[in-house]
Amino acid sequence: MEGVMQGMQAYGAGKAGGAFDPLTFFQQPQTILRIVCWLFSIVIFGCIANEGYVNRPDEIEEFCIFNRNQNACNYAVGMGTLAFLSCAAFLALDVYFPQISSVKDRKKAVLADIGVSAFWSFVWFVGFCFLANQWQVAKEEDNPLREGADAARAAITFAFFSIFTWGALTLLSLERIKRVSFEEEYNKLFIPQPIPPLA
Repeated sequence: MEGVMQGMQAYGAGKAGGAFDPLTFFQQPQTILRIVCWLFSIVIFGCIANEGYVNRPDEIEEFCIFNRNQNACNYAVGMGTLAFLSCAAFLALDVYFPQISSVKDRKKAVLADIGVSAFWSFVWFVGFCFLANQWQVAKEEDNPLREGADAARAAITFAFFSIFTWGALTLLSLERIKRVSFEEEYNKLFIPQPIPPLA
C-alpha cells in the first residue's frame, strides 16, 4: 500500500503540504503537454495577428487572409488568446495542486481540468475545420502575391495538432481523477482511530 501511495505522490496526488520540486513538476507528462498547448496557442494567434490580414494592390483596407472572412481571423486570434490564458491558469493550478489538503477540492480541480481540456479539444477541432475550409475557398485574386500563406498554413497545422494535445490532456486528467478518487476511498477506509484515554 505504501508503494501505491508513493506512486500517487509522483503524479501530484500525494499528501498535501509537500515541498514544490520544479524538476519533478516539469518532467510530468501533464506539465509537458500543457506547455506544448501553450506554445501552440501562441503560434496560432501570433501568426494570424501578424500576417493574417492582407489587401489587394488596389485596396487600402486589409482583409482576413482566410477568404476575406473576418470571423475566421477573429476566431483564431480570440481562441488562441483564451487557450493561452487557460494554459497559464492550469499550470498555476498544477503548481498549487499538492498544497490542496482537501481531497474534495482536489477532485473539483481535476474535474475542472477534464472539462476545460475536452472543451479546448473541441474548440480546436471546429477551428481547424473552419480555417481549413476558408483557406481552401480563398480566391487567388484576393491575394495574388500569396502574402501570409505560410502563416495561414501554420495556424491551420497547429490548430490540428492542438486537437490531439488537448485531447491527451483530457485523458491524463481522467487518469488523475481515478487516483484522486482512490485517495478519497483510502482515506475513508484507513482513518486513524483515536487512542482511548488511559483509565
